[in-house]
Amino acid sequence: MIIKPYKYNYTKICSRCVMDDTVPGITFDEQGICTFCKIHDELEKKYPLNDETPRRLQELINKIKKDGKGKKYDCIVGVSGGRDSTFTLYNAVKLGLRPLAVHFDNGWNSEIAVQNIKNACDKLKVDLYTVVADWEEFKDLQISFLKAAVPDGEVPTDWVITSVLYKIAYKERVKYLIGGHSFRTEGTTPLTWTYQDGRYVRSVHKLFGTKKVKSFPIMTLAQYIYYLLFGIKYIRLLYYIKYDAKEVLELLQKELNWKSYGDKHFESTYTSFYQSYILTRKFNIDKRKIHLSALIRSGQIKRETAIETLKIDPFVGGLELLEYNIKKLGLDLTTFEKLMELPNKSFKDYPSYYSLIKKIKPIITLGINLGLIPEVIKYKYYYFDY
Repeated sequence: MIIKPYKYNYTKICSRCVMDDTVPGITFDEQGICTFCKIHDELEKKYPLNDETPRRLQELINKIKKDGKGKKYDCIVGVSGGRDSTFTLYNAVKLGLRPLAVHFDNGWNSEIAVQNIKNACDKLKVDLYTVVADWEEFKDLQISFLKAAVPDGEVPTDWVITSVLYKIAYKERVKYLIGGHSFRTEGTTPLTWTYQDGRYVRSVHKLFGTKKVKSFPIMTLAQYIYYLLFGIKYIRLLYYIKYDAKEVLELLQKELNWKSYGDKHFESTYTSFYQSYILTRKFNIDKRKIHLSALIRSGQIKRETAIETLKIDPFVGGLELLEYNIKKLGLDLTTFEKLMELPNKSFKDYPSYYSLIKKIKPIITLGINLGLIPEVIKYKYYYFDY
């Protein structure tokens, strides 16, 4: 098997960051500034880091504590072993919250990620709840997305994690989920790069899968609405906290003995393989653009440095890593190459709730304003017309 070559190309690139016209739906204004920079600026206005930020953060913390009074936990924090989720857990504890750390093990955890989770929970004295997927079931779900020929190959993990968090929050009667996303270091993922909802995940699996899912939840729309009516809110704590990537790295290494696993979100061996090889070769998608662009806007790196970084192939594992992932999926090289050659499709080629989500914008906007629905839906679903 020959490793497919990596190419960095575009026709037009943002004058401020490194998002470019390989992203469907992207637009540029008269100054050449892209849609994603506009989203970043809106979030900066809504969540500014200024003299008022500590007060606003403390008000939020006080409310979480009040609503969690008398309960063993007052919030749920999803942990992956990565930098962002670990930093979120660290801050939740330092701010006086009583979190339950929740982890979804899909069978692809790197040893470093597993140790990072253990170290953080031990040192912070936080209980850890782990949901372990049946490997054959989850592998079948992942292969289904490869057969669907969509770029959403990480959606099975992302949506199941969301499903697990809401289910456990309801079980524990906890009203707050605290996520580890920071728009200042991660940016906003294009809708056509990563779309997710329960109907989409189930429909792809129904079309291409062979096994029934029993060991992990795939949340339906009805279940999601039920959880919202129960009052579970999704909070992004890092929006209120200064996040300098280098400083955070040093802090976690010093305080929690945290170890780096490589690039962004590479705490999972499958994520590393999928993002660096399949996305870049099959779909011409390089998710480094999102993260590097966010760091440029936040003044943490220079645009020129990001452009030079993107010229370097993100896949560094060689044929050995390629064969390891293919074998673990239970595929042979010939089958994998055929999957790579399938005509590319998008989430719009399969049943989902996308049309419904577009139609009920006022209801979703209300849910966002009430803090029930994650704000990312607004910026992913309503800023683009696909």
